[in-house]
Amino acid sequence: MAYVIGNDCIACGTCIDECPVGAIKEGDIYSIDADQCTECGTCADVCPSGAISL
Repeated sequence: MAYVIGNDCIACGTCIDECPVGAIKEGDIYSIDADQCTECGTCADVCPSGAISL
């Protein structure tokens, strides 16, 4: 199960630089490509709004 970004996303960009496999895509609300996500949790750890979860 990949991580997902919820509606609390503020599109700050913090998670993009932390993802080791480049699974996060920009947008009004960012998204995570489930096929690329390795479930490392780094994105969730750095998200200032707590918008990323399994």
